[in-house]
Amino acid sequence: MAKTIYDSDFKITSEDYEFKYQESLTKKLDAFNENFNQEKLNEIVLWKVNRYAEFDKSLIELINSIGKNETEISIDKTKEILKGLLKTNGVQLAMASTILRYKNPNIYQIIDQRVYRIIYENQALDLNTYPSEKNLNFQIELYIKYLSDLRIACSNLKIPFEKSDRILFMADKRINKKQKLKNY
Repeated sequence: MAKTIYDSDFKITSEDYEFKYQESLTKKLDAFNENFNQEKLNEIVLWKVNRYAEFDKSLIELINSIGKNETEISIDKTKEILKGLLKTNGVQLAMASTILRYKNPNIYQIIDQRVYRIIYENQALDLNTYPSEKNLNFQIELYIKYLSDLRIACSNLKIPFEKSDRILFMADKRINKKQKLKNY
């Protein structure tokens, strides 16, 4: 049974005054004194669900070096960006690929359990999220291979690459609706 404030041995200690949760965002939100907008509400929601990721400025600059109209992938740049993203607290491969997809959908698409299982027969996307260097490199190589295989699938299916994550997501949802996904 959980202890409560009504238990005779309950007391507040100095440790209880040290709130250590999403520290930089908590400080930023505590200091905010303006009207709320959608961006601020999004930050509050992300704070609450512990999904806020704070990105290094040099990583943001590197992401912004991807031109919106580029059509060819730079493997070295992609690996560098992915490594930075995957080392960011709160970012895993699906989120990293989402960031890249919104930066340039002509080069990048979201890696998702649904799309993965529809292009790789009898394989599930199951990534160990422990942030070891070996695992980071595995995830980076997996994503680069996925993009290549996705391009081949798009060519075979005659669908536009820049919309393929959405098209194949919806196709999987329709044809595999009775098949469960991990953590969905």
